Amino acid sequence: MAVTASRTEARQIRAGNFTRRSVSVLGSTGSIGVSTLDLISREPERFDLVAITAHKNVKSLIEQARRLRPQFAVIGDMLLYDELKAGLEGTGVEIGAGHNAVIEAALRPADWVMAGIVGTAGLAPTLAAVRRGASVALANKECLVSAGPLFLAEVARSGATLLPVDSEHNAIFQVLEADRLHAVDKIILTASGGPFRLTSIEDMAKATPAQAVAHPKWDMGAKISVDSATLFNKGLELIEAAYLFPVGEERIDIIIHPESIIHSMVAYVDGSVLAQLGAPDMRTPISYALGWPERMETPCARLNLAEIAKLTFEEPDPVRFPALRLAREALKAGAAAPTILNAANEIAVAAFLGGHIGFLEIARIVEKVLDQSNATGLTPANLDEIYEIDRIARVKAEEFVQSSNC
Repeated sequence: MAVTASRTEARQIRAGNFTRRSVSVLGSTGSIGVSTLDLISREPERFDLVAITAHKNVKSLIEQARRLRPQFAVIGDMLLYDELKAGLEGTGVEIGAGHNAVIEAALRPADWVMAGIVGTAGLAPTLAAVRRGASVALANKECLVSAGPLFLAEVARSGATLLPVDSEHNAIFQVLEADRLHAVDKIILTASGGPFRLTSIEDMAKATPAQAVAHPKWDMGAKISVDSATLFNKGLELIEAAYLFPVGEERIDIIIHPESIIHSMVAYVDGSVLAQLGAPDMRTPISYALGWPERMETPCARLNLAEIAKLTFEEPDPVRFPALRLAREALKAGAAAPTILNAANEIAVAAFLGGHIGFLEIARIVEKVLDQSNATGLTPANLDEIYEIDRIARVKAEEFVQSSNC
């Protein structure tokens, strides 16, 4: 398991008081970043805000920086530097712009770093935080999906603490006896099923981007919402779980749970099944990572089980949702296959959101790219090689997008 502190150590730490913690938030204007800053702002006596970063949303970054006064605020797009500078004039907040400045933000000496930058753009900054031994709250899927072995090797080398933030992985983290993995029978990831859980494949073929992003339970960005609609999100989480909780791919199951109340489960060899339940609010898993090994209060809704009345489960349909099969095949193939899967999916989702391909074409394009890539013959040794494999997969995916338009 990737978390470096044991449960025994955590219990020993709990004996003391919660100490003031310095934090940085990479991707502060996204949904994860906004939720993280909401929690920090509620208990300012506990947290010192070191750095915040955004890619293009400079207006939100300026508002956050003026309100919370981090030491350092960075905009990824160099063209927005002047606007950031003007917006923060007189605040005393240091500013930066560009890719290197985002990495610098990750290198600033914060105890705890939220890795909330979406996509492969988050790889280098998150790895920078890991390499200096920080506690890294991981919300960026690509770190493990695209660079799992490399990333975990750096965690082990630096002694960094990796805290999963995805609601499913955070749920497993809360109920898994990490020092007794031999006692685990199954890890069970739950999925809401997305907006097309009960939709026929004929109607899915006609689905619009607006329908795909209308998630029934979670408020997320467009790309993640489409991933939830295809179940690629769950496939990527399967790959993440295999790296975070090394029980073997064959012992990780996925089940549809439309209420999104049980966020994941761990089944043990004695027949016990432990589950983490909570309202569908990302502030709960973020708070667990932010306060770990303590728990902190949140404004999240409390469960009323009598009001919920029932929890339902069903097997995912492999015909309507081939993403799960593709992700499992990529995980089994190893080497560059997960990197290629992720890159091709990003291109296909962007093409769907842009109106260039149909909804069902997303999985078809990903499968074509995987079939035409010699994934098992490519084992990336460093970040540059991962970027190159990612680039080639995106080019191939773009070619399939163009051919779909012909």
